Amino acid sequence: MSLRLYDTAARAVRDFTPLRAGQVSMYVCGLTVQGPPHIGHVRFALAFDVLRRWLLHTGSEVTYVRNVTDVDDKILTKAAAAGVPWWAWAYENERAATRAYEVLGTLPPTYEPRATGHVPEMVELIERLVAGGHAYAVGGDVYFDVGSFPGYGELTGQKLGDLQPAADTATDERKRDPRDFALWKAAKPDEPATAAWPTPWGRGRPGWHLECSAMAEKYLGPEFDVHGGGLDLRFPHHENERAQSQAAGDGFARYWLHNGWVTMGGEKMSKSLGNTALVDEVVRRVRPVELRYYLVAPHYRSTIEFTEVALEEAGTAYRRLESFVRRAAERVGADAGARVLCADFSNAMDDDLGTPAAVAAVHETVREGNTALAAGDDRAVAGALGSVRAMLGVLGLDPLDPQWAAGGSDSRLPAVTDGLVALALEQRAAARARKDYASADAIRNQLGALGVQVEDTSQGTRWELT
Repeated sequence: MSLRLYDTAARAVRDFTPLRAGQVSMYVCGLTVQGPPHIGHVRFALAFDVLRRWLLHTGSEVTYVRNVTDVDDKILTKAAAAGVPWWAWAYENERAATRAYEVLGTLPPTYEPRATGHVPEMVELIERLVAGGHAYAVGGDVYFDVGSFPGYGELTGQKLGDLQPAADTATDERKRDPRDFALWKAAKPDEPATAAWPTPWGRGRPGWHLECSAMAEKYLGPEFDVHGGGLDLRFPHHENERAQSQAAGDGFARYWLHNGWVTMGGEKMSKSLGNTALVDEVVRRVRPVELRYYLVAPHYRSTIEFTEVALEEAGTAYRRLESFVRRAAERVGADAGARVLCADFSNAMDDDLGTPAAVAAVHETVREGNTALAAGDDRAVAGALGSVRAMLGVLGLDPLDPQWAAGGSDSRLPAVTDGLVALALEQRAAARARKDYASADAIRNQLGALGVQVEDTSQGTRWELT
């Protein structure tokens, strides 16, 4: 089976055929850095990280662009309320976003452009739209004329006559049509002078939708393969991106992919609703790799209802996979076994990134591997280990990956931990040899209280984290 992906524009699953064979270009809308990210914010990063990893595994080169929106109304408002420069507020939260991406193991983007670094490209795009009769300037503002583009609304299946006002400015008095949206916003007296740039229409700053169109074209060209982002970006953001880019003469994105929401109490996770779980806080309660498993295991287009119970269940499921990998690696060596994906896993991933079925295939292979461990069949253990590590690698979940093996901390930590546990087990073995079973049991209980489970087997004593 070749890769098939659900295209929002087509409202159907389509065969994925890149513009250039063996090369895939992807633009994914990153975060508007108005505050630190919650897990709903970063789900998109994990969904498209898995797509990227699958494309890389199947032999494609991938150019992956993820932008940073570092100036907009909310950033200016929140920075002013905090009494700090807007650019300082944006940068602090950009660092928090980067920290979240990295702690959850996403591959770094090929390019990560900031909106504020691409104003010349935005101005040039506006000039093309004005010259083509698709945009007009009024008192320093510039608006896109939605009525001039016949395909407006096609991405989300809406008719122009049914659309509400754009509501992206304080008033619609300057617009020819209230559904027109802002490409450029004139500088306002109550906004920082540093948040405005000179243009042919006066000083001002870009509209949100314009930014992504300009950056996508700069880094990927006038037409590219995949445009991705969260479900909430379909309208108006992606609809407007598509309209202004195609009106300017670009083919723009050939496939539109959108990931589902993370909800809490049945509502989309949102700062404005106060129902958030900040990444920085959640990874203090659970291991980052378990949070990644929690967000990756469901289908990327599904809704995830966030609960502590569900998070705990995901952690338990991941630890079953991790336990097998570590036990098998102890038995046959970490690099044993060919890195061969099972057919069920590959078929699931080719079917619109069907991670639930793919994860089920991993668990089934682990079950077979555990049976082989119990039977002492080292050849079968090695085969299962190689396959499981290959599949988990595609999902960014291989327990022996340096990021997870090191616990996201000092790379020497695993060796220190192994040494300390080994020392405790030597003391336990010595106590048992002299028939001091009370001391041996006490050592075992103390290790158990620290989360270290000790098991005496026919091959010797082994341990794992519970």
